[in-house]
Amino acid sequence: MATITTERATIERWGDVQHALSGGGDGRSCQCIWPVVRNKDWQSTSVDERRDLLHDEIATRQTPGLVAYVDGEAAGWIRVGPRTTQLRILNTRSIVSATIEPLDDDSVWAVTCFVVRREHRGTGLNAILLDAAIDHARQGGARLVEAYPVDNTHGTHRANDMFHGALTTFLAAGFTHDATLTGGRVLVTRPLHD
Repeated sequence: MATITTERATIERWGDVQHALSGGGDGRSCQCIWPVVRNKDWQSTSVDERRDLLHDEIATRQTPGLVAYVDGEAAGWIRVGPRTTQLRILNTRSIVSATIEPLDDDSVWAVTCFVVRREHRGTGLNAILLDAAIDHARQGGARLVEAYPVDNTHGTHRANDMFHGALTTFLAAGFTHDATLTGGRVLVTRPLHD
């Protein structure tokens, strides 16, 4: 049985962050910058610029994500942090109109991205990453975690759209389905109590 651990993404783990993001899908090209920039800025950046933005974010700010390890090798990534630092959320009309939480509340954190290397998909790594993200948010002072997963309870979905996470993973972790968004996604929340 594999040993699975999670660690905060730090600049000392930069190589592991890159390994986790490069195992298939859009992780390598996105560099998990999509959630933190407006669309016009996203369109005008290159992959190298996105990598530099993530590097600088990890080097200078509160940990923006976690890395999962399988038997010591970086295997997955999750972005979690204050919603106020993830500009795309604050500029997405369907989310803004669906949330009941004040947009300027730093105690509302958001999970916005999962990346799992191809060889580790289907092993439950997203659930482990999500549990670790909830603990990380609690330790960081969050009172509530919000997310915007794909409703995978019906229909089929492209693999590249699943970076938002699957609704069933969030429900299993104690989130509630609060609102239906556009594009087959939903808004889910989980209050954090001591």
